[in-house]
Amino acid sequence: MNHLPEAWGRPRDDIYGAYNHAYLPGHAQQHPTTHTQSPVVTGTSVLGLKFKNGVVLAADNLASYGSLARFTDVKRLKPFNRKAVVGFGGDVSDMQYLDRLLNSLDIQENYGGSTAHHDDDETAGAEDEEAGEDKHKALLSAQNLHTYLSKVLYKRRSDFNPLWNALLVAGLSETNKPFLAYADLLGTTYSSPTLATGFGAHLAVPIMRRAVPDEAASEKLSREEAVEIVKQCMKVLFYRDARSMNEYSLCVVDEKGVELTEKIKLEGESWAFADQIKGYGTQTV
Repeated sequence: MNHLPEAWGRPRDDIYGAYNHAYLPGHAQQHPTTHTQSPVVTGTSVLGLKFKNGVVLAADNLASYGSLARFTDVKRLKPFNRKAVVGFGGDVSDMQYLDRLLNSLDIQENYGGSTAHHDDDETAGAEDEEAGEDKHKALLSAQNLHTYLSKVLYKRRSDFNPLWNALLVAGLSETNKPFLAYADLLGTTYSSPTLATGFGAHLAVPIMRRAVPDEAASEKLSREEAVEIVKQCMKVLFYRDARSMNEYSLCVVDEKGVELTEKIKLEGESWAFADQIKGYGTQTV
């Protein structure tokens, strides 16, 4: 079989003659431009849950090569600043591209702008610095970060070269309210007090919605309760999602900032209960 991309979907040279490359730009043997048609190394679910003063995000540390659990130390929660975190599901290489993009954006926002200096007036200089810091915080809120990422994803989709990711953006809005929103490779966006990507949308969201059915319920939920619910969901995903693992990262964003723990092991996980399930192993019924 000919695995070269220019040979796909056309007759064989040995039967119908050599292919005419004249239509291609530049050199006659130059390959046509190709884009990723499907992700290769992927991460699974990202979970997000709002509580009274902030948001909890969680994602396991596994990156799968197809169905092979290949990389077991891939961090998919990326803090952007003191008030925002992005959780990545989907293709790991596209996640790394977006991470570099956000790093360059952060550097540009911090150091790219011009600042007026008043060497002869310390008071004026302090006022300018404070005003610049306030403006910087407003530009880099979680809400604005989500808008920026959704535009990037939609632009790439419109170029027929999508970034194969599903993102959760969590943090605080410009008014210091908890913010949690979703964006995917098509540029689709929505917000909810409980969100998940991948299999988590089927397995974890129902568990989270029992505790937080709407925005009003999230405003009554404490930080400790939210963390416990998300941990329970990660345990369910470990048992039920074949692309997950028992080590994960958990992040809490509130008015105090971003608290990220990257290597949490599920406590007391065991398949000992399986021998009690009818039809498992060599039981006699």
